[in-house]
Amino acid sequence: QIQEEVSQDLERFGNRLLTEIQPLAWECASNPPVFRQYDAWGQRLDHIITCSAWKRMKEISAEEGLVAEAYERKYSNWSRVHQAIKLYLFSNFSGGFNCPLAMTDGAAKVIESLGISGSLKHAFDHLTSRDPKKFWTSGQWMTERRGGSDVADGTETLAIKQPDGTYHLHGFKWFTSAADSDVTLTLARKADAQGRVKQGSGGLSLFFLKVQDEDGKLNNIKVQRLKDKLGTRQMATAELWLDGAKAELISAEGRGVASISHMLNITRIHNTVGAVAAMRRMISLSREYALRRVAFGKLLKDHPLHMQTIARMEVQTRGAFLLAMEVVRLLGLVETNMASEQDKLLLRLLVPVAKLYTGKQAAAVVIEAMESFGGQGYMEDTGLPVIVRDALVLPIWEGTTNILSLDVLRSLSKSQGQVLAVFISTVQRKLDSASGIEKLGAAVKLVREAVRLVQSASSRGAATMEIAARDFSYSLARIYAGALLIEHAAQPDSSSTDVSAAQRWCNQELCPVGMELRNGSYDAQEVFLDSCLVYDGSPVAHCKL
Repeated sequence: QIQEEVSQDLERFGNRLLTEIQPLAWECASNPPVFRQYDAWGQRLDHIITCSAWKRMKEISAEEGLVAEAYERKYSNWSRVHQAIKLYLFSNFSGGFNCPLAMTDGAAKVIESLGISGSLKHAFDHLTSRDPKKFWTSGQWMTERRGGSDVADGTETLAIKQPDGTYHLHGFKWFTSAADSDVTLTLARKADAQGRVKQGSGGLSLFFLKVQDEDGKLNNIKVQRLKDKLGTRQMATAELWLDGAKAELISAEGRGVASISHMLNITRIHNTVGAVAAMRRMISLSREYALRRVAFGKLLKDHPLHMQTIARMEVQTRGAFLLAMEVVRLLGLVETNMASEQDKLLLRLLVPVAKLYTGKQAAAVVIEAMESFGGQGYMEDTGLPVIVRDALVLPIWEGTTNILSLDVLRSLSKSQGQVLAVFISTVQRKLDSASGIEKLGAAVKLVREAVRLVQSASSRGAATMEIAARDFSYSLARIYAGALLIEHAAQPDSSSTDVSAAQRWCNQELCPVGMELRNGSYDAQEVFLDSCLVYDGSPVAHCKL
C-alpha cells in the first residue's frame, strides 16, 4: 500500500514538474536576485529583490511537503526515502530552490534534536509547514572571512547577552546562501561581562534569529553585497554585517559545533541527492539527443564509441543513486528509532563518504555529458550550462573533498574501529546475497579483494592515513556502491543491464588507497616531493634530495 501511494504521488508530482515547475525554473535562471542598497534619496534599504518565480517555488515547496514529508513520518522510516525521491525529481527543476530547502530541513533537524519547546516549537512548525502562507525557509550562517570549514578558528562573531535573556550578535558573515530566508541558525562566541571570549570550537554556541522583525525591517543586519558566483545564480548569496542582530541561544554554551552537526548531516545528504539528480538529468538529455542527432550518416546512438561513453556515465550514476538512497534509508531508520547500533555507525561513515564522492562524480559526469552535445552543449539557450555551473559547487558545498575525507578518518578513530568493522561486515553480507550467481562471481571477488586491501590500509599510522584520507574515502565509496550494485543485480527480478552495471562498476580500481600504498605514494619522501612539484621554480621551493 505504501509503495502504491508513494508511486501515485510521485507520478502526480512529475506531471507538475513538467507543466508548472519547469517554466518557473527557467524564469529563476533568467531573473537572478538583485540587490538594492539605497533608495533614490540615499537612504539605506538593503533590499534583496527576487523574482516572482522564486517566490512561487517557495509556495510549491510547502504545498508538496518537500520538508514536511520527513517530519510528518506518514510512512514511518520510509518517509525520508519518499522525501528524497521527490527532492531528486525536484532538484533540476527547482531554479536553485533546492539549496534553501536543504538548510530548512537541516534547521528543523537541529530543533528536533534539541527538543521542540517554547519559541523553537513555533519555528519548527513554520519550517515544516505545508501552508505556503506559514512556511519559513532557514539559512545557515557559518562561514566568516577567516574561515570556511575551519569554524573553530575562523568564527569571530560575538554574542552579547541582554537583560531580557536574548543576545545581540556582532560580526561579519562572508557567505550566507539564500540570504532572503526567514530565519537562520548561526555560530557565535558568547562574550562575558568583560568582553572576553573562549577561542576554539569550545567557545562556539549556536543561535537562532529571525532575519526581519515584525515590521519587515532587517534585524540589525546590513547587506554588504551579493556574491558574484559561477553558478547557483538563481539564489541570493550575500555578505552580511550583523550589527546587534537580536538572537536566541539554543544550544548549551560551547556546544554550537556539536549542535549544528545535525544540520550538516542533512545538508550533506541533500547535496548527495542533488549530485545524483544532476547526473541523471544530463544523461537523460544526452541519450535523448543521441536518438535525434545525425552525424557521419547515422544517428549518434548507432555510433558504438558514443554509446560506450554514455554507458560509462550511466554506470557511475547508478552506483551513485544506490549509495544516496542507502544513506537516506539509514537516516529514516535512525529518525524513527528503528536503527540498530550498527546502522547508526554506518550512517555516520556513509554521510561524508557519499557526499564527497558523488560531488566529484557529478562534476565529472555533467561535463562529459555536456560534451556529448558538441558545440550546442556550450550554448546558454540550451539550458545545459546552467546545470553544469550549478553542479560544480557540489564538491565544495557542505565541506570540500579533503575536509570530508578527514571527517571519515575521525569517524574511524572516535569509534575505535567499530565503524570500519560494521562497514566491512555489511559489505560482506551484501556480497553473500550474490553467492552462487555465476555472472556476478568475478565482481564479488573484486569487491572482496578491495575490502581486504582497505582493511589493511586502515592499520597504517595516523600520519600516513592523513595523507591517504582522500584515496581511502574514495575506496570506501567504490566498495560500498559496488556491493549495492551487486546486491541489486542479485535480485530475482533484476535485468541483464543490472548485472552489467555491477560488473562494470567493479572493473574499475575499487581500492585506490591500496594501489597508492603499493606505489609508495604516502612515503615521507613522496610527501616531501609533493611540495617540490607544486612549488617547483618558485622562491618558496627549497627541495633537495
